[in-house]
Amino acid sequence: MQLGKNEELRQWTRTVIEKMPHLSKSQAVVLAMWSFGIVMTQSSGLTTVSVFLAELLGKKENTVRQQLREWLRDAEDKTKTKDGRASLEVTSCFSPLLSWILCLWPESEKRLALAADASTLSDRFTVLAISVVYRGCGIPIAWKIVEATKPGSWKPHWQELFRYISQTVPADWFVIVTTDRGLYADWLYQQIKSIGWHPFMRINLQGLFQIQGENSWRPINSLVPEVGQSFQALVTCFKTNSIECTLLARHDEGYADP
Repeated sequence: MQLGKNEELRQWTRTVIEKMPHLSKSQAVVLAMWSFGIVMTQSSGLTTVSVFLAELLGKKENTVRQQLREWLRDAEDKTKTKDGRASLEVTSCFSPLLSWILCLWPESEKRLALAADASTLSDRFTVLAISVVYRGCGIPIAWKIVEATKPGSWKPHWQELFRYISQTVPADWFVIVTTDRGLYADWLYQQIKSIGWHPFMRINLQGLFQIQGENSWRPINSLVPEVGQSFQALVTCFKTNSIECTLLARHDEGYADP
């Protein structure tokens, strides 16, 4: 494929080919086109990106549009050609995406924060995603999209997502994994620990905890009743499905709950 004289797109395409070596060249080229077009137009709309790239590359809009559309289709929906169309399993991109980010990390900064989050798109889909946290932004590196109203546990999805990336981060790195209250589960806590990473999980105020070395159980919601208070201790958290952990609590101004 000729990319014309646009050096920025040419350079970006070379980068995508290098950093995503599991992709075929044609897959990497179209991924580069899509991502470059989205960034430059600040839109993910097919028409907007097609118009921009067609003008940039000196091609017909319909030609570019078809090329971009093919990337989005399922394998069985792709246009049939003599050499066939390779189907891409998106999970194969998770480890390379994380590796790409880590290669840009300062060599002396062997610390990483990941965030696991569930975001609902109206009443249609829920996106389960693991992202690299960097300067207040989350960069998704592994995800699963499920029907928002479909019954079933998210447990196998989260377990699978963590398995895909668990071997990508070097063993000597310090990694914390943050989750919000709605995602806490003892099995998820244990799985994160089994990788060698550190769970940093918000929990609801219900339940009891026991400070290590003590016999009494205390309610979690009694920890920091006043604004400005904080708490830290090694504890056994919850009587049912207990975990051994460090319990942190803080009540900041402007928040009704700790």
